[in-house]
Amino acid sequence: MLNSLGVIVRRFCQLAAILVCCSSQSWGSGFDLEGTKQVFAVTRDGTPLAIGHVQFTRIDAEVTQFKLKLESPLLVDHFLSMKEFKCLDAETEVTCHVPYPYENPQTITAGNLIWLEHSLLFLFKKPRDFGAKLWNGSYYQLELVGQRLMGKPQAIDLNHISAPSSTPSIAPFAPSLRVDAEPGARWIDHLLIE
Repeated sequence: MLNSLGVIVRRFCQLAAILVCCSSQSWGSGFDLEGTKQVFAVTRDGTPLAIGHVQFTRIDAEVTQFKLKLESPLLVDHFLSMKEFKCLDAETEVTCHVPYPYENPQTITAGNLIWLEHSLLFLFKKPRDFGAKLWNGSYYQLELVGQRLMGKPQAIDLNHISAPSSTPSIAPFAPSLRVDAEPGARWIDHLLIE
């Protein structure tokens, strides 16, 4: 009786190990969370614009650290509302990267990409408009699509982060503060990391 109970426990542990292994591989087989990946801003007509890269470094089986660097000849300097922004210019819309201004862990897990999303905040404005219109913010919610991460635009008000949060370990743009953008509403239709 004890012998058969030991066999059952061993088989249960083996099955649990297989399930854990497979669940981590299902994320890793579609998108490798190691090394350098290119970041693209894809316009509504489908043109991918290379705007930088992100370096992923595994900390452990669950947590990956990232380091984002947006740099490209396509990103031009705009001085808006007493601050310098790196922007993509188009005839109809100017889209500017807004670096998240506060300390954050710069880590992600397979089920939580929120700090990477907070590193990819943008604002948009008409080319003729002066100053930054912080209520015209864009948040790109990332999801795994095949072997890449795709960010779909959501509308946010960047004034929400104009002062530090009283809970800095919690990313401020919760889903309740984001609204899905209408398809084709933004010149930068989506982001790709691959």
